[in-house]
Amino acid sequence: MTSVDGSSRTAQGLLSSVGASWMRAPYPALVADANGFVVEANEQAARLFPDAAPGARLAQVAPEWLVEGHRIALAGGEDTVSAVRGRHGPWTLEAHATPGADGQVVWWLVDDTDRSLAEAALRSEQERTRFLAEASSRLLASLNVERCMDVAVELAAEYLADAAVLIAPASGKRHPVATCVGGEVAYRSARIDPAAVPGLAEALQGFPPVPSRWIDPASLPPWVTPDGFDGPVGSVVVTPLPGHGVPAGAMILLRRDDHAAFDASEEVFARVFAARAGAALSAARLYREQSGITATLMAELLPPTLRQVHGVEFAAGYRASQDAERVGGDFYDVHPGTGPGEETLAVLGDVCGKGLQAAVLTGKIRSTLQALLPLADDHQHLLRLLNGALLSSHHTRFATLVLASVRRRGGVTHLRLTSAGHPAPLVVRNDGTVREAPTSGTLIGALADVRAHTVDVDLQPGETCLLFTDGVTEARGGPLGDVLFGDARLRAALAECAGMPAEAVVERIQMLTSEWIGDNRHDDIAVLAITAPRTTHLTAVDGHTPGRYTA
Repeated sequence: MTSVDGSSRTAQGLLSSVGASWMRAPYPALVADANGFVVEANEQAARLFPDAAPGARLAQVAPEWLVEGHRIALAGGEDTVSAVRGRHGPWTLEAHATPGADGQVVWWLVDDTDRSLAEAALRSEQERTRFLAEASSRLLASLNVERCMDVAVELAAEYLADAAVLIAPASGKRHPVATCVGGEVAYRSARIDPAAVPGLAEALQGFPPVPSRWIDPASLPPWVTPDGFDGPVGSVVVTPLPGHGVPAGAMILLRRDDHAAFDASEEVFARVFAARAGAALSAARLYREQSGITATLMAELLPPTLRQVHGVEFAAGYRASQDAERVGGDFYDVHPGTGPGEETLAVLGDVCGKGLQAAVLTGKIRSTLQALLPLADDHQHLLRLLNGALLSSHHTRFATLVLASVRRRGGVTHLRLTSAGHPAPLVVRNDGTVREAPTSGTLIGALADVRAHTVDVDLQPGETCLLFTDGVTEARGGPLGDVLFGDARLRAALAECAGMPAEAVVERIQMLTSEWIGDNRHDDIAVLAITAPRTTHLTAVDGHTPGRYTA
């Protein structure tokens, strides 16, 4: 014990230099020599380390981190002052070293538990904040309901639990269910009994969650545990997914029995995450519902697909003023006659304005014309009735249009054309000559009285009558983007289409117009071509013998 005796003599020298008052210091203080033996410990240190009597080995009475800190302090020399931290029982301690004479070190220990807990809480809160930011970004990245459900359970299983199950509100008798365990996401529709899981039925209705300590994992029905979940369930949390005014579903979080159970703070955090997931799901579901309604209404507003009717070719093209829109203020329709001997009514029009409001009025005009088809043999009367319907509505917009009643007789296609404030149709003959049909009239929906002049036009096989809106002639382009496409360019383009099928004529006009516009803004554009085909097989009509007519 020579070293202990030597250490004791050195301690006496140290004590004589600092005085005995350090023994009454409010902080634990411990003196250890260069050989790793305890020289002295004050009363506070003795409470921490009951076996730290003079002569005891430091490694036997103090935690490992302090022993290692003592070794490092000795290796650093007398000028080195260092601090080490570590756990001892329920405390977190910070030990500050003061080198003394003869290789001794005085260790002053400070209870750092509160600061460590605060730092741990801050780190946890920062991690949760980062997680919520990532969760919000990923959840709002898609307005697809199924994709949003997949992301929600994937995030929950990665950060909050060992597995996650999301139950959406029932669709009929089945609930959409998304699960995630081990990074594997699955989606299905299942018939489940929410009452079988404590708190689930209430959560699906938006009521506050049932605390996890009230839920017995052993009572869970088999469908709650996803495939691939290893081991028995040890802890369960059920929380609602609040939406915009109505619940967006419920989330079930599962942990294995070998992991820590959910504590109160984790349940609160799960509810915070569920609020974000519910908002995203609610927005996605609302978008889906609105998209469905829009698609249903849009189906009635979109221009129809045209085809050959009773031996006459009909083709049309449409381009809305905004590329993001599918409908606008221009429209066309073709109403086939009940038989080959009956007239087919073709209509092309332009409603004042753009966008959805113009499209709504377009739908009204088209539906009104559909109802007035029995009166289509008298264009003037039909226009008067249509004008009255528009004047009696709440709309303040007006429209222009062209009516074309078409009938094939033998090798000639007869047209009755009437313009109501609309650009007159153009007729291209087989020799490339382009003429304007001499029809005119007043616009619809603005004046109490409408007048219109109807003209008859005959098309030989291969000839075309083109109906168009002013979006074609008023399209601006050229080097500076300020020159109108104009009537002359349209006529020249149409002359080049002599003898072409109706579809080819429409494609040619659309292509030239689009090239002229480029990236410039433009109005709605619609064209409709009526062509007497060069070769058509017909049934007998009004005494004519069926046959094949060739120009």
